[in-house]
Amino acid sequence: MSLADRYAFLQSELARLEHAYYVLDNPIVPDSEYDHLYRELLDIELAHPQWITPASLSQRVGGSALKEFNSVTHVVPMLSLNNAFEETELIAFDRRCREGLRISQVDYAGELKFDGLAISLRYEGGILVRAATRGDGASGEDVTANIKTIHAIPLKLIGENIPEVLEVRGEVFMYLKDFQKMNQQAAARGEKEFANPRNAAAGSLRQLDSKITAKRPLSFFAYGLGALEPVSWLPSTHEQLLNAYVKLGLPVCTERRVLKSVEEILSFYNEIGAKRDALPYDIDGVVYKVNSFAEQTQLGFVSRAPRFALAHKFPAQEALTIVLGIDVQVGRTGAITPVARLSPVEVGGVTVTNATLHNEDEIKRKDVRIGDTVSVRRAGDVIPEVVSVVLERRPVHTRQFVMPTRCPVCDSHIERLADEAIARCSGGLFCQAQRKQALIHFAHRRALDIEGLGEKIVDQLVDQNLVRTPADLYRLGFTALANLERMGEKSADNLIAAIDQSRKTTLARFIFALGIRHVGETTAKDLANHYQSMHALMEAQLDDLLMVKDVGPVVADSITSFMEEPHNREVIEQLLASGMQLSVEEKVISAAVAGKTFVLTGTFPMLTRDAAKDLLEKAGAKVAGSVSKKTDYVVAGTDAGSKLTKAEELGIAVIDEAAMLELLK
Repeated sequence: MSLADRYAFLQSELARLEHAYYVLDNPIVPDSEYDHLYRELLDIELAHPQWITPASLSQRVGGSALKEFNSVTHVVPMLSLNNAFEETELIAFDRRCREGLRISQVDYAGELKFDGLAISLRYEGGILVRAATRGDGASGEDVTANIKTIHAIPLKLIGENIPEVLEVRGEVFMYLKDFQKMNQQAAARGEKEFANPRNAAAGSLRQLDSKITAKRPLSFFAYGLGALEPVSWLPSTHEQLLNAYVKLGLPVCTERRVLKSVEEILSFYNEIGAKRDALPYDIDGVVYKVNSFAEQTQLGFVSRAPRFALAHKFPAQEALTIVLGIDVQVGRTGAITPVARLSPVEVGGVTVTNATLHNEDEIKRKDVRIGDTVSVRRAGDVIPEVVSVVLERRPVHTRQFVMPTRCPVCDSHIERLADEAIARCSGGLFCQAQRKQALIHFAHRRALDIEGLGEKIVDQLVDQNLVRTPADLYRLGFTALANLERMGEKSADNLIAAIDQSRKTTLARFIFALGIRHVGETTAKDLANHYQSMHALMEAQLDDLLMVKDVGPVVADSITSFMEEPHNREVIEQLLASGMQLSVEEKVISAAVAGKTFVLTGTFPMLTRDAAKDLLEKAGAKVAGSVSKKTDYVVAGTDAGSKLTKAEELGIAVIDEAAMLELLK
């Protein structure tokens, strides 16, 4: 056997041994034998580094630490699931599926809902090329180097029927025995212990140094699918997909079953619930998915969740404690959230000292008072919340909570609109708690479009007290910017130029950039066209605002409340005094598109989607985000997705960019 053949054999044999050990939990050789073969592999690679490929087992542990994670856009979004807690919700889900499919019985794939971190693994030609976190569903963080340290995840798929592109969705988690051992070792070294396996898994996967991740005992289960090429590879059911994953060498949980009725679903739920504490990993419920992929496609999606799947959560662990006080927190968007300060209590393995009370109405509904004994749980096993009051233990001298009328951070008045449960600080441009969010929105490409002013720069500007309001951006100097971390002279010059360029903008963009609640891009354009100047809008009264197209009582209340806050008016005046040149765009109505509804999808050869949207709206058209029977045209570019498919199904006119521009003429 030649050395090259020996090297190929070692790669294959070690992969087989790892699969047996980490995936099948069935070691077939002693650890010493594995170590001997692995050392031999490393020796060969040391002599012939040109033979090393990304699929080599020696590449599981990365090299130097990363400075930051790159962003990855998911080809197929990683959607969340709707939750059910009661049996009635489950019955309603089954009824909706049967009615939507117009059949009397639906087969469901039942599986566990793991308490870990959702991950997407992209294989090309059977080789793992990228791994990304869920993030916001549309994009996540590139954690490929860290994922490669997890022995349960194959760097190269096995078998013969391997698709060209396969994005495997699944969960990174930690077995309880491994978690406990890791914490014991940390305690022996005098280091901080992790609170629970989920935090340990998430924290381990987000290490910038993959060598640290490699020391953490992470595992993985596959349960879903993202991008796929060719599509013909896809089996007909979810259960068949998971069986195909097993043949490819991917770890799949064996606790799964095809369920053919509500009775079988409930039986599966109760069975898993009974053995939950005996399972070797943490779960917080079970998941039901319509088994047939064709039926899944027919049911489709609603908002950010599929209609064909449901997470059936187990009751969260609860504990009793005493409310020591009730404060309010100001969120990034100004939301005022009452928070109970609690006598410390253990809930689900975590010491809880604070719990959300959500809003003023919830406090009144539950009649929570300072001094009460309350039941606390970690809602969704993440956010602690006060569930109920134990009235039998209520002391005589409890105190009721009174919502403050002034923001505890900036002293702006607190408002609560008629149709909203959440109260908010009105000092959006001034409030320190909202400062970062306000600046990020102000610089957004659809607002003032300040290129280079991203979240990390905003964090530094605010944390170093260089910027307190958007008006301070126009007073920034070169030295202050150049001294920021990862900025440099060239970047500082570019950012100053971008800030200066943003002074010349439209009134509509400026209004949108202020971040007035309920005022989106379309409303901002309507306000700009109606008032023609910022000062006119600032002085507008409620009755006058109601005369503006599509502005109702809620939006009008929000605008007047924002403009009545002296802090906001002061910042606006400072912005205008900084040299803002606000133009008013006049609509050039096109008879061919006026009043028509367009949907844009794919990539266009000449225009960006934003530019195309602007042209259509200026011509009097409406641009929607989804296809419906009310859609008049779908403008499709390259890589058009599900919107194009739906348009063809509904018989809606599909045109390209050139045809759209011709209509605009």
